[in-house]
Amino acid sequence: MSETATQLKNTALTSTHVALGAKMVPFAGYNMPVSYSGLNEEHLCVRNSVGVFDVSHMGEFILKGDKALDLIQLVTSNDAAQLYDGRVQYSCLPNASGGIVDDLLVYRIDEKTYMLVVNASNITKDWNWISSHNTFGVEMKDISDRTSLLAVQGPKAQAALQKLTDVDLSAIPYYHFVKGKFAGFDNVVISNTGYTGAGGFEIYFDNEQADGIWKAVFEAGEEFGIKPVGLGARDTLRLEMGFCLYGNDIDDTTSPIEAGLGWITKFNKDFINKDALLAQKENGVQRKLVGFEMIDRGIPRHDYEIADAEGNVIGKVTSGTQAPSLQKGIGMGYVKTAFAKADTEIYIKVRDKALKAKVVKVPFLKA
Repeated sequence: MSETATQLKNTALTSTHVALGAKMVPFAGYNMPVSYSGLNEEHLCVRNSVGVFDVSHMGEFILKGDKALDLIQLVTSNDAAQLYDGRVQYSCLPNASGGIVDDLLVYRIDEKTYMLVVNASNITKDWNWISSHNTFGVEMKDISDRTSLLAVQGPKAQAALQKLTDVDLSAIPYYHFVKGKFAGFDNVVISNTGYTGAGGFEIYFDNEQADGIWKAVFEAGEEFGIKPVGLGARDTLRLEMGFCLYGNDIDDTTSPIEAGLGWITKFNKDFINKDALLAQKENGVQRKLVGFEMIDRGIPRHDYEIADAEGNVIGKVTSGTQAPSLQKGIGMGYVKTAFAKADTEIYIKVRDKALKAKVVKVPFLKA
């Protein structure tokens, strides 16, 4: 059944996007802006200055109680015991069969209180998965529908946002956050995180504050040429950094070891499916997620086959685009491990042609 406008959820800012002339599309059950002025223009605005994404479709869960950390340690792959108040951690939820339920961020608010930020398409799935393992009596609250989230990204983001808060933004390290007053509103979470590799902050607040905060952010960024940015540029920005997108590069059938996420898979604790993933780490895997750039002219797309020089299929593209910052085709995909080494020549099957590409280390865009 196709998603229709009547079935789709709106964010607190949907009417603002429509008024700005955004092209709206169904995404993860929401009516979301895919572009405003055009993908390339929006992408380069974030890389060079500052842009704003409404990502209020993301899910937020509060886990609270004496055993909140125990539950998080069981269901996530990373070691949340390393967190302290104001620290954020990237992690994933392993499933029982070697795949990934979702990737997520874990925020430690205090010793007994955590916020989990999950992908919009997986809110119900993640909630049910975590709930099914909550034998610890942890209080769980889904605050997704009342929480708005703006990602203000780019090298000028800090200068723009500093006008709106007494919190010293330069003192918030990467993957840390502060709760404070922002644009005249109390209890706003200001997080030095993002999905673009361009620097900036993610701002969490109540839906009722959305219009006021949106307007304040755009006034503060006006001198820097701030622009609203849609999901199209969000995808090209994250791909230039080699960041995984759930549903494309990782899913219920891909293991964190195959996906190059061994760095968030810590075996110094017990967690779901630990033994199987440890065996993969020790024995190796049959396929690996790699980055590649096109040598021949062409744009790789999701699900295109990857072949060797003889035409044998060795894998599949999971994400691909023409990178606006690099002016070349780039992508990610799973290939047989023998072809995963940097500089290995591979071929992307585009319609009836086999276009030459080579495996490269991510990020594609070097600092």
